[in-house]
Amino acid sequence: MTESDRTLLSGADPDFLEELSDYLDVLGNPVRLRILQLVAGGSKDARSISRAVGTSYENTRKHLDRLLLAGLVTKEAGLSGETATGVHPVWKYTLVPGGLERVVQNLALFGNLGIAADAHGVSLRLREMRDQVSSTFFGGTPLLLVVGGPDDGTVFPLEGRRYAVGREDAGGAAAGSEAIALSPAYTAVTRVSRPHCRLAMAGGAWQVEDCGSTGGTQVNAVPLRRHEHRLLEDGDIIDLARGPQGARLLFTLPPSGLTDDRLA
Repeated sequence: MTESDRTLLSGADPDFLEELSDYLDVLGNPVRLRILQLVAGGSKDARSISRAVGTSYENTRKHLDRLLLAGLVTKEAGLSGETATGVHPVWKYTLVPGGLERVVQNLALFGNLGIAADAHGVSLRLREMRDQVSSTFFGGTPLLLVVGGPDDGTVFPLEGRRYAVGREDAGGAAAGSEAIALSPAYTAVTRVSRPHCRLAMAGGAWQVEDCGSTGGTQVNAVPLRRHEHRLLEDGDIIDLARGPQGARLLFTLPPSGLTDDRLA
């Protein structure tokens, strides 16, 4: 990604920065992150959440209200567990489907575009929030996020060291490679191949290789030649073909910028 790409938001509207600051306020509280982690594992009532996070019921309700307002959790009627006075109706809270993936995508996109110094300190807070979310929910692994299209918001943690990327019906993954398969909606798109590209860890860095694809592979809008390898940096955009018949992927590194030692 070029320097001009990374500073795209340097002249961001003050109202936008204020809204982004509010969004980061919602996520920046460690109790709220813990609540998201809990409800990601299944619906829970406020009292159960309160006990699990070690704060008062009243404070838990306030945190849940902020998460509801941000559209990160939903609530629906349910029943409590068995108590001394029987079973009671309660509100149960659940992570919005795809909510966590959307958080990761939002933070990655805004963080990788870059925001110049501002009154809200948004640029630094974005980096800190990305690090927190990556560590809390994904164990600090590199991530590949789908941006736009049928799989928009899907997150693929890169826990291995070699991946074949392409349509769901993609065969031909090389020995020792794992598959990152796009959904069935891409199987009718002839410009995304089977497989289209490969990601691999080599010499302590990630790189992408075009697999002689039909529609071509671009990194930050710069085309790769067939079977060309290119090193990847945090925030790089990988396009499998372009336009409505393509797929766009966002590559992000963990806070340290390095993978686990076993992958080096």
